[in-house]
Amino acid sequence: MPLLHPPILLSSVLTFLPSASLAAATHPSEWTANEIAIAAAVIIGAHLFGVAVGLFVMSTLFHRSRRRARQEAQLIVQTARAEGEAKSKELELEAEKKIAERRAQMDREIAEGLSEMKASQARAAKREETLDRKLESINQRETKIDQRETRIRTLEESAEVAARDAASLREQMRTQLGKVADMTRDEARDAYMAEVRAESEHEANTLTQKILDEAERSARDRAREITLMAIQRYAAENVGDSTVRTIKIPSDDMKGRIIGREGRNIRAIEKATGVDILVDDTPGVISVSCFDRVRQAIAAEALQKLVADGRVHPSRVEEIVEQTKRDIHERINKYGNDSVVEANIRGLHPKIVEAMGKLHFRTSYGQNVLRHSIEVAFLSQMIADQLGLNGQIARRAGFLHDIGKAMDHEMEGGHPAIGMEFARKFGEKSEAVLNAIGGHHADIPATTPYTPIVMAADAISGARPGARRESMEMYIKRLDQLEAIAKQHPAIDEAYAIQAGREVRVIVNAQKADDVETFAIAKSIAEKVEQEMTFPGEIKVTVLREVRAEAIAR
Repeated sequence: MPLLHPPILLSSVLTFLPSASLAAATHPSEWTANEIAIAAAVIIGAHLFGVAVGLFVMSTLFHRSRRRARQEAQLIVQTARAEGEAKSKELELEAEKKIAERRAQMDREIAEGLSEMKASQARAAKREETLDRKLESINQRETKIDQRETRIRTLEESAEVAARDAASLREQMRTQLGKVADMTRDEARDAYMAEVRAESEHEANTLTQKILDEAERSARDRAREITLMAIQRYAAENVGDSTVRTIKIPSDDMKGRIIGREGRNIRAIEKATGVDILVDDTPGVISVSCFDRVRQAIAAEALQKLVADGRVHPSRVEEIVEQTKRDIHERINKYGNDSVVEANIRGLHPKIVEAMGKLHFRTSYGQNVLRHSIEVAFLSQMIADQLGLNGQIARRAGFLHDIGKAMDHEMEGGHPAIGMEFARKFGEKSEAVLNAIGGHHADIPATTPYTPIVMAADAISGARPGARRESMEMYIKRLDQLEAIAKQHPAIDEAYAIQAGREVRVIVNAQKADDVETFAIAKSIAEKVEQEMTFPGEIKVTVLREVRAEAIAR
């Protein structure tokens, strides 16, 4: 209970004072000491009374709150106990339900297991019966085998006796033949072996030729089918580029400018480009001669620019040549990248791409080597696909097979070995591709089937009509060499190269060789041609033997 303010208490105390003192109480300054003491006592008593009343009220409220809280707690506990019992019963029912379901499932599994066990027992019983029957059959076979072995031993003994009798009879016959022919045993044996050898050789040649004819016929049909398919599917251009580079000039006065005072301009051009400039009496042209086709192209284009510009002096020559070198280098990279995209080759080193671009300026018998490489790539893929091999590897090998020609004039050795080492140096890891590059001219043994595929595609590309051309001197020389190789055999009378050197026809002396030997002669000539000559495509060897019988009636 809150305490009262002193003035309020004072006013309440004054109500208890005698009425006689009421007037004095309203004026505190006039109070006496007894009155002040009484007032203080009354105030203190009032405070004590208020405190006691407050304590009583608070105790009463506390006990009442406590009793109410206890009742609420008992109610909560009873409610929770009831809910727990209900939940427990619910869980027990659910557990019993799950137990029943699990028991039913286990019963089903046990029943299935029993049925499977019964089926397994039935299969085992059936298998046991089968094994018993097989065992019985094996016993019967063993009995038959024992009987057969007994008969075989009897026959072997009879054969040994017959062999001994035959040997004895053969010895008697040899003795008698020796007496009749007046020949010793060794002489008779040598004569007999010579006769057998001659007959066997003739039969062997006949059989060999028959087998070769059948194999060649089958292989030729299959090869012709694949080759014709590849050629029909890939149509390429004919030879169009020429190896001769000439520069047209408007007048002979320009020749003088190109030569310069005391030849300083032409020497500057030759020094900057590394080519030979040929200025002769031919009107209107200047010839550029160089083994390196890239340098030849740089010199030719630089001369064309100088002729078009009209200003020809050493400093201008150096400027034009450097500019042309940059243009040619960019063009080489463009040719290389375009060819890689066209052939769909991935993962090539930039140096390999650049080398392939240089092949654009290289020709072989008038055939552009870069176009030839792309053609061989697609032909190799087609052949590999027909044979069930990896077409991507074959296309990659065919595309890179002549890469050595891009630097063969700078290094020693043939272009197959140079190309193989160059490709290996710049990241080519496929052994099939490397072997095809190094072995497409049979310089090294073929270790994968892709090498002969590239060889065949290379021959197809070079041998197709219009693909290559050669000079008249080389053509005549090749025909003479072909006829000379064919005439080396002693049984041959005449040999003629026909069909532009694609076939050689040989006439055999009928008295020196029979029909069977003609096949061996044809094979021998073909092997010598392969070993001693270099030629595109293939050369057919035809051996003719004719017997003429003449008689004159008079």
